[in-house]
Amino acid sequence: MNLDFTGKKALIRVDFNVPLNAQFEITDDTRIRAALPTIKHILDHGGAAILMSHLGRPGKKRKEDGSIDVEKFTLQHIVSHLAQALGTNVHFCAETVGPKAEAMAADLPMGEVLVVENTRFNDGETKGEEDLACLLYTSPSPRDRG
Repeated sequence: MNLDFTGKKALIRVDFNVPLNAQFEITDDTRIRAALPTIKHILDHGGAAILMSHLGRPGKKRKEDGSIDVEKFTLQHIVSHLAQALGTNVHFCAETVGPKAEAMAADLPMGEVLVVENTRFNDGETKGEEDLACLLYTSPSPRDRG
């Protein structure tokens, strides 16, 4: 199947659940490399890619105060590695859904990538909640906002 990505943005669920060392460096990028052909195809055909993934199990490995260890589980750790592998700009949004994510997605230039924050920072991700799915897939496009 040939899809025309010219001028379009693709939301892609990737598996970037990669191992990190104590300095938050990627120790095995096999999963990232596996996603590269799909991402490159979109970019090479005039589109932009918005990537979502989880990293680790932040809900099960919380800080002593019960909060999520954002520093440990943020997808920001993979951004520079991904940018180097793709040879293009990779932006990062510190939220998965919401106004900032929508604005960054709307402003994303063709040929570039946006990585949104770890989906597991949202309680609904592991529970398969419909509300979270609706936020991910039914946000108004920039054209719909007027």
